[in-house]
Amino acid sequence: MSKRIFASTSLYGVMGNPVAHSMGPLIHNTMFQKMDVDAVYLAFEIKDIKKGLDAVRTLGIKGVSVTIPFKESILPFLDEMDPVALKIGAVNTILNRDGYLLGYNTDCDGAVEPLKIATSIINKNVFIFGAGGAARAVAFGIAREGGKISIINRDETKGKKLAEEINGRFFAFNDFTKSLYLFDSADIIINCTSLGMTPHIETTPVPDEFFVRYGMETFTMDGRVLPVSTKGFEKTSGDTGDICSRKSNLKNMTVMDIVYNPLTTRLLGNARENGCTVVDGLSMFVHQAAAQFELFTGNRPSPFLMRQIVQEHLNRHKG
Repeated sequence: MSKRIFASTSLYGVMGNPVAHSMGPLIHNTMFQKMDVDAVYLAFEIKDIKKGLDAVRTLGIKGVSVTIPFKESILPFLDEMDPVALKIGAVNTILNRDGYLLGYNTDCDGAVEPLKIATSIINKNVFIFGAGGAARAVAFGIAREGGKISIINRDETKGKKLAEEINGRFFAFNDFTKSLYLFDSADIIINCTSLGMTPHIETTPVPDEFFVRYGMETFTMDGRVLPVSTKGFEKTSGDTGDICSRKSNLKNMTVMDIVYNPLTTRLLGNARENGCTVVDGLSMFVHQAAAQFELFTGNRPSPFLMRQIVQEHLNRHKG
């Protein structure tokens, strides 16, 4: 049944660029109906975040989800931030109180909660790809839980800054992905970049060779076994190539991707096929969305129900 809109209906939305594939409208509007909230949630693709916030004030938009690329650049235009968002230096949720804009960050708990369901974090070696707004939220959340963090990023200045803030290590992206032995100490790998997102589903932050070089074989259609190629990747002293132990370690590794379109990214597909525990981007999305919904309405919905809503939608639109 279609949602009826009244003059009193509250307006919420997501602001970013792009937002065409956002599941925010689906998930929030469905929950508004289920919980009998007189509100509607729309997608606003914008180019200028300051002008976007001017519109929030002018139109009386009650609350906004903020997505890429504005989670950090939005900060100077807010009136106040909660302590978590202030510490992280990124905002993904805004509340409008009669023109006074307050910034929050629900990405932090959104990432940590599903990860804690999958594995323990304390004293684990966690490798995070990215240093943008989402990566900052994830990194601060992991640090809070006692994880030992390494940041891998293309922009060295940005990556080093984040690593210093959370007392972690930094690796340049190009150097790191060419030296596969550096992955060997990882207990948890988290992709906080857009690599693997539709339409660029063939991309991945972690080279395929990481998963296949340890004792994995490739078969042709006629049954011949081909050697695994690691062309272009350095083997250094310290890279022992211990096949048996590494295959066992893969079984104990957890791989998380914050990308949820597609649900199974190339990274997660490789990880799952080789026995890793995987946490998909939808898990983080629904946990942070549940926290956003509570900020918007004062009511906390079930993230598991929210996940079901998205999965049913994806199943209906396969292909």
